[in-house]
Amino acid sequence: MNIYTKHGDRGTTSLANGMSVSKSDDRIELLGTIDELNSHIGLAKVLTDSSLNSSLSQIQRNLMQIMAGVADPRNLDYRFSQEETGTLEKEIDRLENSFPRAKEFVLYGGCELSARLDVARAVARRAERRFRKVEQNYGADAKAMQYVNRLSDYLYMCARYADYCSQNKKSGQIQDQVVRNIMKEL
Repeated sequence: MNIYTKHGDRGTTSLANGMSVSKSDDRIELLGTIDELNSHIGLAKVLTDSSLNSSLSQIQRNLMQIMAGVADPRNLDYRFSQEETGTLEKEIDRLENSFPRAKEFVLYGGCELSARLDVARAVARRAERRFRKVEQNYGADAKAMQYVNRLSDYLYMCARYADYCSQNKKSGQIQDQVVRNIMKEL
């Protein structure tokens, strides 16, 4: 079977239930945005340690489940659980309590990892807006919508924590260099 169907040549595509819709359909826009978000999370993963990598991988699996639910909303197997949102909330709380977070506006790009996470966060915010439109026009899984909302908060906290770690690493490197220079002078 070929990967191409040629249906897209006419500006249409199919949902998982076989329904043919325009490529500009709100559900397709949402699916594309979540797919983009998932790709950005994958891009951030290549710079992470094992614990964040594991968390981001689980998030990617959750996003795939949410996409399946958008593409086939009547399939109850794709309904989202409150448990995953609770997991994100616990992680947000843990991160927020693990470093002194700046309370003012943040200039993004403190390090490469935070920059990638901030792009993912911005796409997650767009997915929230698209989800709301789908919910208004077709109905949507409220728990999945809540998860995407909390995900943007989680990605924000991860990015700020990455900035914090990066700054401490840079400060530590500068301090080490100063100590080495002082030791040379002795």
